[in-house]
Amino acid sequence: MRNISRHIGTLTVLKRLPSSVNGNPRYLMDINGVTCCTAVDSSYGYAVTNFDGKQVEATIGTHYNAATLNSLKGV
Repeated sequence: MRNISRHIGTLTVLKRLPSSVNGNPRYLMDINGVTCCTAVDSSYGYAVTNFDGKQVEATIGTHYNAATLNSLKGV
């Protein structure tokens, strides 16, 4: 993952993306105007909905030319 940046703000789940081949969930989300998605087969796919509408600190990077969630924690 490249170009990792830190963002603090409210996480909003925009929509659920198709699941991975292994059946793990994926989401498209917004953190203070920055849109990103969860990585394929990432455990964050299960945690994102718990933080919907809450303040978070996240790192977002570029993975295969797509903004992808790298880490997530509540503030």
